[in-house]
Amino acid sequence: MSAPELIRIVSRDSPMALAQVERVRAELAALHPTTATEVVPVKTTGDKWMGDLAQVEGKGAFTKEVDQALLAGEADLAVHCVKDIPADRPLPAGTTFAAFLERDDIRDALIHPDGLQLDQLPAGSRIGTSSVRRIAQLAASHPHLECVPMRGNANRRLEKLAAGEADALLLAVSGLERIDRTDVITEILSPEVMCPPIGAGILALQCREGDTALIDAVSPLGHPATYRETTAERMFLHVLQGHCNSPIAGYAQVERNGELSLRAKVFTPDGKTVLNAHEWAGPLDPATLGTSVAVSLLRQGARELIDGIAH
Repeated sequence: MSAPELIRIVSRDSPMALAQVERVRAELAALHPTTATEVVPVKTTGDKWMGDLAQVEGKGAFTKEVDQALLAGEADLAVHCVKDIPADRPLPAGTTFAAFLERDDIRDALIHPDGLQLDQLPAGSRIGTSSVRRIAQLAASHPHLECVPMRGNANRRLEKLAAGEADALLLAVSGLERIDRTDVITEILSPEVMCPPIGAGILALQCREGDTALIDAVSPLGHPATYRETTAERMFLHVLQGHCNSPIAGYAQVERNGELSLRAKVFTPDGKTVLNAHEWAGPLDPATLGTSVAVSLLRQGARELIDGIAH
């Protein structure tokens, strides 16, 4: 297989995003030793804006500038966190996914300066997070805790914690692994305690549709099980048509025997209503599984719940 002599990789310019690019570069170097790679960092609207994401087009705020660089020919390959890619609308015209890398840890971690675990936190403890998914689940399971808005990259949030702006943080385990800060983790929360976001722990490689040589060159980096999980999860989110203020959580999982399942939840922001669905694919393809789980939640009233949340 012939690969391009140079692949320009565009990504957000945060430390975590650039660490993700280094993983891609290493895997490409192992696959195509003679191909050079160059990083094209861009600052996205989501990285510049520290307020409510709903005011700057939600999750698309983390991908728009990256997509624009790809479509303008300023780069050849984009690296995205799947959880940041909107699923309620198609990819920008002219682009396609070339691969989904093997999935990293999907769980959330608690960081507490004194080493307390989630169940040990005293009433009124301030948890730094702006995730509506985390806020709703904490409201349901630990209503005595208080969530305080906190955005910015993981290193910046750790600085804010050290400065006393919160008593504890919730961050993704995979993100802390990527920036080599697992030393700060107090407790790793199981998906049963804190259900992850759709696309958690997955990196996507995106190309222009016409770049067939590049697509052929990078597609071997794709992980088959992760592809199935991602397809199910993104179809689920697409059918639900959730927005950035919708507390939606879920994850698909391929078992050792190859069986695929999808567990998903929709919450009210106060955590008082929780809709649950969990199905096995059986003979269904991943996209049909995602549709089936979404329909199950819609039958429980998910449409009214999502549409009733301001955005």
